[in-house]
Amino acid sequence: MSLSIGLIREGKIPSDSRVALTPKQCRYLIDQFNFEIIVQKSPTRSYSDSEFNDLGINLVEDVSSADILAGIKEVPIDQLIENKTYLFFSHTIKKQLYNRKLLQTILQKNIRMIDYEVITDEKGERLIAFGYYAGLVGAHNGMYAYAKRKGIEFKRMFEFLHYEDAVKYYKNIKWSPIKIVITGTGRVASGAVQVMKDMGFEQISAVDYLTKEFAAPVFTQLDSSQYVVRKSDGLFDKKEFYAHPELYQSCFAPFAKVSDIFINGIFWDDRSPAFFTLEDMQSSDFKIKTIADVTCDIAPQSSVPSTLFATKIDNPVFGFNPISKKAEQPYSEAVIDVMSIDNLPNELPRDASDYFGARFMDTIIPELLKGESDILKRATIAENGKLTANFQYLSDYVDGK
Repeated sequence: MSLSIGLIREGKIPSDSRVALTPKQCRYLIDQFNFEIIVQKSPTRSYSDSEFNDLGINLVEDVSSADILAGIKEVPIDQLIENKTYLFFSHTIKKQLYNRKLLQTILQKNIRMIDYEVITDEKGERLIAFGYYAGLVGAHNGMYAYAKRKGIEFKRMFEFLHYEDAVKYYKNIKWSPIKIVITGTGRVASGAVQVMKDMGFEQISAVDYLTKEFAAPVFTQLDSSQYVVRKSDGLFDKKEFYAHPELYQSCFAPFAKVSDIFINGIFWDDRSPAFFTLEDMQSSDFKIKTIADVTCDIAPQSSVPSTLFATKIDNPVFGFNPISKKAEQPYSEAVIDVMSIDNLPNELPRDASDYFGARFMDTIIPELLKGESDILKRATIAENGKLTANFQYLSDYVDGK
């Protein structure tokens, strides 16, 4: 089966510089599978037009000749081409109000919409994502926010071409004894843990973290059994928690009393409890002064109630005043600093694109070649002008109800 793939220019504002396939990955697919790949010209992509052109990749303005169009972020409504197959993060599966018109237009234009966010295996595990790089950048930015509060000079991640350059930089930074708590065990948390290790911080058990003092920076990583308990008896059952998180309550309070920095890297179900309440944040026992909320669900439906909005790469941190419950200037004694950027991997766009593209080739390309694919079928939100069976729950959302 011959495939015609078009890499589209990112049209969402602010612009994203990531790409689904790098120039070398495109060249590989052309050489190995005889694919036709065209790339829409872009002045903002992290891989320049010339890098594609140098490898003989066809650069075009009009990508309508391609059967499959692949991007990263939501495609602006006026740029959608009817009767095509699209792959991108649509951010519609949670009924996000700001993208309702996008899904309505996808249906009106008879577009087959395959969403990366729901490309999963039979167990429901995601097969392609940027989570690891979100964790890398999020943890780095958490340390940036802490450094700003302490008057320490610390570069932003986007100042490095590759993550390996940041690792070299870390060797020259000296940190005072601090305690950092990381939540989650997936790709996001793995990225955050990697940054801590590359900074030379020691990973310790939750028990030692809560009960001991250390003369150097340390961090601990919590899974769900360590930050929630069943309401009825204080116990924990993993299978039950994931099926019925509403039966559980937070037991995170002891960590809030001893932590300087909180890096949140969980996948949050809105039936789950928040880690702490706004009232908890007002307590003199609440020690956390820096929150890197990589999860970035927006309050009030959020695991972190101080995440009032998503911040931007060029203005990454705001101060949350727990008394007024409002956003203020960061880094003052009255506020808790919150980093809540929602497109973190775009600070390391070349590394993140290479990582994502490798999974695109390993996961999506073989499924596209099959013709009939259960994996892609599960991830197809819309086809033939209708919502597919797995996404009928979006009907009221599409209808404006």
